[in-house]
Amino acid sequence: MSFKSLAERQILKAQAEGQMSNLEGEGKPLPARAPGAYDTAAGMRIMADAGAVPKEIELKKEIDIQRKVVKEAEGTPNWKKEMAKLADLQLRHAIEQEARKRFFT
Repeated sequence: MSFKSLAERQILKAQAEGQMSNLEGEGKPLPARAPGAYDTAAGMRIMADAGAVPKEIELKKEIDIQRKVVKEAEGTPNWKKEMAKLADLQLRHAIEQEARKRFFT
């Protein structure tokens, strides 16, 4: 099932249950927005409301933690291993960012 048909079904269900009546801004035009900006924000908001954290955000948190680990390991034999782990996290984060950009454009 495509996202579009799933969304349509949810809208029709909400209309049938009367959840789409008397909403704030009903009958008014949508505010002007930059192309693509709203789509990403709306998707992120939906995920946050559902309690889901995008992999991109999880990786960003892991990168921040790993940077501290690398700084603490500086000058030790583990430094090279920790740097490799940081590089891997950064690569995975870049891949997730690119996937999100392609999905929302």
